[in-house]
Amino acid sequence: MRELLNAQEVRILGCLIEKERTTPEYYPLSLNALVNACNQKSNRDPVVSWLHADVAAAADGLRWKGWVVVVDEAGSRVEKYRQALAEKTGLSAAETAILAELMLRGAQTAGELRTRASRMAPLGGLDVVHEILRGLAEREEPWVALLPRRRGFKERRYTHLLSGRPEALDEEADEQAIEPSPSIGAAEDRIRALEGEVASLRERVAALEEALGIANPSNEPSG
Repeated sequence: MRELLNAQEVRILGCLIEKERTTPEYYPLSLNALVNACNQKSNRDPVVSWLHADVAAAADGLRWKGWVVVVDEAGSRVEKYRQALAEKTGLSAAETAILAELMLRGAQTAGELRTRASRMAPLGGLDVVHEILRGLAEREEPWVALLPRRRGFKERRYTHLLSGRPEALDEEADEQAIEPSPSIGAAEDRIRALEGEVASLRERVAALEEALGIANPSNEPSG
């Protein structure tokens, strides 16, 4: 049985997966880079402002649970962190990308996941995304669950189960099975794809600033 993760541990694990896929040239991450990744304002919900000590403590918790590995790179004066989810679980690149997106932004529809997670792994069409989600939900120890439909919304959202069973699943809900949703229009699809590209470019700029030592200088740890 998986050990449950708290909110900080979930965010850290999601950030490490994301950065490995989107900016591999700056991965693994130093503590300073990991703090910046957790606190960045794009592709995060909620947006947070965590201290180095908080992130370091949560990263240590993930390390002891086996989800994160600390590495010493040749020529580097600082320890760096990498995620071990794929090697620990055997999840595919697409499954890992979808889980990471749920860790970073919380519950989302299949369409939102297709657009946002595709920057980390090729996902194909909505029918493919639904099949991936179905597989994650129907495992002996599920990774995701389908939430009840919100009043006034057509699409239902998926959530990860790394922190346990969410309260929303215990609320009264219709018994609709997981069904493929109608494909979104071409215009909407293009808009979402462009949003994903813009977010990815912002991440690469932030990573470059971090590498050049000009990102959030006030957050540098002392001593």
